[in-house]
Amino acid sequence: MTGAGARAPGSRAGLVLLALAAGGFSIGTTEFATMGLLPYIAHDLGVTIPQAGYVITAYALGVVVGAPLLTALAARVDRRTLLLWLMVMFTVGNTVSAFAPSAGWLVVARFAAGLPHGAFFGVGAVMGAAVVGPGRRGRAVAMMMAGLTIANVVGVPLSTLLGHLLGWRAAFVAVGVLGLVTFAGLRAWLPSLPPHPEATVRTELRALRNAQLWIAFGAAGIGFGGMFAVYSYVSPLLTEVTGLAETTVPLVLALFGVGMTIGTVVGGRLADRSVLRTVYLGFVATIAVLVAIAVTARVPVLAVVAIVALGVSSQILGLSLQTRLMDVSPAAPSLGAALCHSALNLGNASGAWLGGVVIATGYGFVAPAWVGAGLTGAGLLVVLAVGRAPAPRWPAHGSVRGPEELRADERVGALPGRGAVVP
Repeated sequence: MTGAGARAPGSRAGLVLLALAAGGFSIGTTEFATMGLLPYIAHDLGVTIPQAGYVITAYALGVVVGAPLLTALAARVDRRTLLLWLMVMFTVGNTVSAFAPSAGWLVVARFAAGLPHGAFFGVGAVMGAAVVGPGRRGRAVAMMMAGLTIANVVGVPLSTLLGHLLGWRAAFVAVGVLGLVTFAGLRAWLPSLPPHPEATVRTELRALRNAQLWIAFGAAGIGFGGMFAVYSYVSPLLTEVTGLAETTVPLVLALFGVGMTIGTVVGGRLADRSVLRTVYLGFVATIAVLVAIAVTARVPVLAVVAIVALGVSSQILGLSLQTRLMDVSPAAPSLGAALCHSALNLGNASGAWLGGVVIATGYGFVAPAWVGAGLTGAGLLVVLAVGRAPAPRWPAHGSVRGPEELRADERVGALPGRGAVVP
């Protein structure tokens, strides 16, 4: 696989990136829209809101398992073919979710829908970087990741509103339609991109013999759970505690997406200056915001401001953690990028689960904010205790013709400082 071989003319490259961005939009919508739909799911399926929260945990666990597993197992598959099959899995998983007859079946369907999530972003970053050439890799990845940001500003609020008007099943049907549209775009515009001749499951896994990689993975998996402990139950928090109307929730979710966009810009620039300092800043800021949510939850204006601030701080934290993960694994190709998504979604799963536990125990919808502050603090302690070792030096790269240069291309294509976080 060579960058030159896959490089496309300007107009064709734009269409490829548009198709990849559509995939990011679809995946971002289905992941985050579930939080806004949680009360409707619980009511329709006859379960409590904490029990309905298991569908969020199931999706996140699907990402945790699927990102490294599918990437490694498909090491010998053409990247175009792999992306198409990943989008098929995504579309089927979301369509089946819409027709789940019970909470148990919905949990299974959400797990299946999450399996292709991380692999799509990891492989999509490689494809995007290849079609535009080494000089425009950052912009290519930013274009694809823009789909996720737009999903949080537009797709998630619209899905929540659709769930309010027509039921939560209609929202998942809409995501399934988005998947079909994305598949059509990928099939029409993606060029063939063969894997590297030496790529095997063994060579992919060999790059993971790195203690600092797993320390960064653990810090991300624990620390990022703080945001999801709150955001997983943001809809009942706003309606039951803050006292906002259900029709106002989509607007707050859109504002949260705006906060994520701001965090993307700020976090990327800060991480370019110092990754570790940005990690520290992201942890401390997120802890402070989570405490602010717990304290101001009953004051509508302050609560909304705090939730928007959570979008900013969590994005700064997520970007810097992803960059740190890549910095400490310079020998890891696509699998290293996939582990970023696994780590952040491990936080998604643990945060949603622990938030549900304290709610089910009777502590109310404010309690997850305190749990989130604790999780984020634990992640910070991991970094301070054992995660401050200097990152290995990155090999120089310019052309993308040889194995080392190709792997450098894949790493740069996956670096998140140029786009939005993809949990």
